[in-house]
Amino acid sequence: MSDVVRAALVQCAWTGDKESMVDKNVEMARQAAEQGAQVLCFQEIFTTPYFCNVQDSKYLDEAEAVPTGPTVQRMMGLAKETGMVIVAPLFEKVDAGTYYNTAAVIDADGSFLGIYRKTHIPQVEGFWEKFYFKPGNTGWPVFDTAVGRVGVYICYDRHFPEGWRALGLQGAKIVFNPSATTRGHSKYLWELEQPAAAVANEYFVGAINRVGSEDLVGTDYYGSSYFASPRGQIIGGTASDTDDEVVVRDLDMGLIEEVRRHWAFYRDRRPEVYDVVST
Repeated sequence: MSDVVRAALVQCAWTGDKESMVDKNVEMARQAAEQGAQVLCFQEIFTTPYFCNVQDSKYLDEAEAVPTGPTVQRMMGLAKETGMVIVAPLFEKVDAGTYYNTAAVIDADGSFLGIYRKTHIPQVEGFWEKFYFKPGNTGWPVFDTAVGRVGVYICYDRHFPEGWRALGLQGAKIVFNPSATTRGHSKYLWELEQPAAAVANEYFVGAINRVGSEDLVGTDYYGSSYFASPRGQIIGGTASDTDDEVVVRDLDMGLIEEVRRHWAFYRDRRPEVYDVVST
C-alpha cells in the first residue's frame, strides 16, 4: 500500500429510475477518477431508491445476481476503465425468495474480489428491512485490493461495535459504511459513531449517506458523507447535507502505524475476559 491513498465517496439524489441513477453515479465516479481517486464507494443500494420504508414486494424485482448481474458487470468495466477500486452496494438476489443487502468489491483492474452482506437487519418504522433482506452470512471479509486491505460495514451495522472490531482484527485499513439514514432519525449519531469506530479500531472510515428526498414518503436524506481518521477527526469536512457531491480525500496510511504505537488498543485487548459478549 502507498503511504497516501486518495479515496472517494459518492452521495447522490435519486433520479427517478434505475438506468439514469446508475448513469449518474458512473459519471460522478469518473469525476472522482479525474481527481486522482484510487478507491471509491457508492451509497447503500445505490441503484434504486431506499425502498425499505415501505413493505411492497414489487421492489423485489430490483434485485440482481452478483457478480453476473448488469450492475456489477458495469462496475467491473468502470473499475478497469478508471483504475479505481470500487465498492458497489446493491440489492442482491440469490434465488427466488433469497435476497441480501450486499456490497460488491472490485479491484482496480476490474476483477471481482467478493462481497459483504449486511449482517444486522433492522425492522423498525421506516426501515422494514427484514421484509426484503436475509441477515448476511459472509462474516467479516477484508479484501486485498490495489490500495491495501479494505472492509465494508453497511448502514445499521454501524450501531454494533463487534463487526468494526472484527474487521480491524483481520487487517482492514479502510472500512466503508454506505448508508441510508434520514434527517429526523439518527442524525445526531452520524458524526459520533463512525469517528468513534475509527478511533477504537485505529483505521480510516468512509461514511456515505444518501441525499435528498425520494419518491417514497418519509425520505429526507441529509448526505454529510465524510472520512474519519484513526484519530477520530473528520478529514477535510463533511459533504453537503442537501446536494449531490463527490468527496475526495487523501488518507495518510502512515497515521495508522503512528496511532497504533501511541494507543496500543490491539496490544491491550483482553479477549479471554470477553466471553459475555458472545452470548
